[in-house]
Amino acid sequence: MNTYEKIFGTGPRGFIISVSLLAVFAFIEKTFPTLQITNSDFLRFSVFGVLSILTVVLIIWSIKSLPPSYRGNKLITVGAFKYFRHPLYAAFLIFFNFGLAIFLNNWIYIFWALAQHPIWHWNIKGEEKLMGKEFPNEYEKYSQKTGRFFPRF
Repeated sequence: MNTYEKIFGTGPRGFIISVSLLAVFAFIEKTFPTLQITNSDFLRFSVFGVLSILTVVLIIWSIKSLPPSYRGNKLITVGAFKYFRHPLYAAFLIFFNFGLAIFLNNWIYIFWALAQHPIWHWNIKGEEKLMGKEFPNEYEKYSQKTGRFFPRF
C-alpha cells in the first residue's frame, strides 16, 4: 500500500465519479423540472441542514477514530470503524447525498443519491483488497461483522 493509497484510498476517484454523475442527473433534471419533492423551502433547508450536520459529525468521528499516522499501518476497529468499514464514505452516501437531493428539490436527485451506492460498492473493492492483503486474517473477520457503508448490529 503506497502513501497516497494510505491517505486517500479510493475517495478521489469516487468523488470524481459522483460529481460527474451529479452533472448527468442535473442535465436530466432539465427535462423533468416538475418532479419536485416539496413546495416547502423550510422543509428543504431543514432536512439539508440536519443531514449536513450528521455528515460533519460522522466525518469528525471518523477522523478522530483513525489518525492519519495509522492509515494503512494499523487496522482500526473502534470508534466509527466499529460500525462502518468506510465511515467517511458512509457520511456522504447515507446523509449528505440525500440531504443535497432534497435541497435540490427534484426526485431525479433522489435517484442520483441511490445510484451512488452500487458505484461506491464497486469503487471500494480495490481498497478492501489492499486492506485484505495488509491485514489478511484480521480484515476478513472485521469485514464479516462490520458493514461497508451501513452499520450491522
